[in-house]
Amino acid sequence: MKKSTVRAFMQCVLPLLLVVLLVSAASAAPIGLDPGKWAPAAYQRLVAFVEANGSGGPNYDPAKPPYVVFDWDQTCIFNDTEEELFRYKIETLNFKMTPEVFAEAIRKDIPKDDFAVKNVDGKAVNIDGIGADLDAAYTFLYKNYEGFGAGGKMTLEEARATEEFVDFRGKLAWLYEAIGETFSADVSYPWVLYLFSGMTVDEVQALTEKSNDVGLAAKLETYTLTSSKTLQTKAGVVTGSYKRGLRTVPEMSNLMNVLRSRGIHVYVCTASLDNVVRVFSNLPKYGYNVPQENVLGMRVAKVDGKYVPRYDDTWVQTQQAGKTEAIKRELVSKYGYGPIAVFGDSQGDYRMCVDFEETQVVLVVNRLRKDDFGKLGLQAMETHGKPDAKFILQGRDENIGAFRPDEKTIKYGKTEPELFHASLVK
Repeated sequence: MKKSTVRAFMQCVLPLLLVVLLVSAASAAPIGLDPGKWAPAAYQRLVAFVEANGSGGPNYDPAKPPYVVFDWDQTCIFNDTEEELFRYKIETLNFKMTPEVFAEAIRKDIPKDDFAVKNVDGKAVNIDGIGADLDAAYTFLYKNYEGFGAGGKMTLEEARATEEFVDFRGKLAWLYEAIGETFSADVSYPWVLYLFSGMTVDEVQALTEKSNDVGLAAKLETYTLTSSKTLQTKAGVVTGSYKRGLRTVPEMSNLMNVLRSRGIHVYVCTASLDNVVRVFSNLPKYGYNVPQENVLGMRVAKVDGKYVPRYDDTWVQTQQAGKTEAIKRELVSKYGYGPIAVFGDSQGDYRMCVDFEETQVVLVVNRLRKDDFGKLGLQAMETHGKPDAKFILQGRDENIGAFRPDEKTIKYGKTEPELFHASLVK
């Protein structure tokens, strides 16, 4: 064959061959599903899941579109958007309550039993003692800080320099943790939401966006807050360590966008306030693009458009079994069936991960838990790499707030990855 003939043949055939190869590669995985830092087995299972259930797949029926449910904090993002906002509110004195409403909010549904944690002198603390201290500090700040609009003249910088602010910051942050360590979730989870009292939804969401942006720019670290050591107080001195910083998880935002592009509806069910999570999950700059109406979360009662310190008694608490109940009320009633995939990280997600027979895939974000949710990780490794595995495990590095391409997790402050909490493998 003449060289000119060969050259003409190659010029004709090679472009066609290249097209065939590109088409084949595109059909091998969902378009846009980035391997990122997914554990390989989790990624391959998700690829197969989307191909089978998304538009164009053998299981897809546009008349009965599939849907999935994600937890938010520590699942779709690193750390907790509402806890970050809680401490940002304290640091910036962003409250809209009179001292009387504040006193009501911090005591709402809190038993008078001693907390499980004590003050620095080892003495018991209860809501009566620390509540009185917080009342005094908040009243001082309310009267003197110009931002409260009650005639005060202090700037924020001047207010933050007072011992009253030091006591307020240290004790309110400590109280949140003490309630969580002492009482059940149905007491502790709504409590922090009552501090939105006096705010409109727009005000809460604007403040959340500011808090998110500060948290995303902040260093990931733990820090200590201690209440005033000079004021004479009923509860004494308390101290606690807290997390600082937020991070997006690009693998999760990418997955959400790919799912939607393939006709799979995406929902979030969170134990945070619905209108707080809607900021992070919906604003385009964060990349998740979840419609606001697709977020199921905690709800606080409103009067004249402003939050008040009581839970919305027409709605369930979206934590633990309440997540399953919310999904049944809002989604199963709409679609007629349960979610085909659920994504979570903690015991609060356990029930929604196991309660629906339609669920084909459960992603377990590995936080080295030792509870029932942690045991789902054991099940994931028993079926590791199998094409029909229901449970898949995803590790992360808590030092940088990112997934790692493995099932093992590196805890904050450590360097060695671990697969399971030690108590699960004894």
